[in-house]
Amino acid sequence: MRAGVLISISALILALVGYVCWHLWRITPPGWKLASVGVFVLWMASLFVGFAVNDKLPMPAATVMYEVGNTWLIAFLYLMLIFFVADIASLCHLLPKVYLKDSLVGLGTVMGLVAVILTLGGFQYHHKYREEMTIVTDKPLEKPLTVVLASDLHIGYHNRKPELARWVNLINAEKPDLILFGGDVIDLSLRPVMEGNFQEEFHRLEAPVMTVLGNHEFYSNLELAQQFLNDAGIVLLKDSVAHFKGLDIIGRDDRTNRKRADLASLAQGLDGFTILLDHQPYHLEEAEQAGIDFQFSGHTHRGQVWPFSWVTDAMYEKAWGHHRRGNTQYYVSSGLGIWGPKIRIGTRSEYLVLHIGPKQ
Repeated sequence: MRAGVLISISALILALVGYVCWHLWRITPPGWKLASVGVFVLWMASLFVGFAVNDKLPMPAATVMYEVGNTWLIAFLYLMLIFFVADIASLCHLLPKVYLKDSLVGLGTVMGLVAVILTLGGFQYHHKYREEMTIVTDKPLEKPLTVVLASDLHIGYHNRKPELARWVNLINAEKPDLILFGGDVIDLSLRPVMEGNFQEEFHRLEAPVMTVLGNHEFYSNLELAQQFLNDAGIVLLKDSVAHFKGLDIIGRDDRTNRKRADLASLAQGLDGFTILLDHQPYHLEEAEQAGIDFQFSGHTHRGQVWPFSWVTDAMYEKAWGHHRRGNTQYYVSSGLGIWGPKIRIGTRSEYLVLHIGPKQ
């Protein structure tokens, strides 16, 4: 069953790649066709070669390979969409067919559109949005608290140490009492993180830091990822509870671990304001049933780029933003960082500033 699904998906991807290659060959003027398709195929190959050998390359080369190869994914997506729309427009006699065959104007227009999309998507990723939220509670707090929450940092070959330093500065500027990460601190490889001593930047954070595991900590190397978090001075909540000035912070192990603890058992007997960190926002009803005050999740990235935002919106009860179920409030973050290409289209990179205070 699983093998059949993988074969079907692989066949579909190959068919779509073939569709784009055929259109590139057709639209490129004579004499340049082989170069046009060849560059596209080599660009695609850099993605898969990078996955196989990045950890063996010198760090500068591995970083370039990661950036270049993963950017192909977005270029491929939008080339496919542009050619599909062009085909429909041509069939409806809205676009002359001359622009889709041996046309320098057609090729330049398509490549120009993709270049503009990638550039604007890069700017959108680089800008970090500050989301703010206030919750009042009748549960006892030592004082009004400011908590900064962020998910999906994905530090590694693409989100490098200088970028992490910028994020640390943004967080420190909020003067938080507590900092909570919602998982996927690591991207796919621990090599750039450990060789680059990324843990030094986390030590600059000016408040206690806690996190939970995400699926990418499992993908990288779970044991080494946990060691890195410890070296970075980050408290890992793994099916456990921490107490902080009237807050009860519950950290669930990622659902990648099918034997993780039941939420109801973790929440039993808590009488403070409860914050649940659960990387993947599945089964939101569990937090409501357990009497959780606030749940923070990430994982979805809200699809990263349109139209995948439509897919995540359909997959999850809430794929991004504020949500409420009964007395439980939620925030599902699209992530401070990102995996793969540093491009966002129709989504945003963000962190949440949560103010928790007593009812007047």
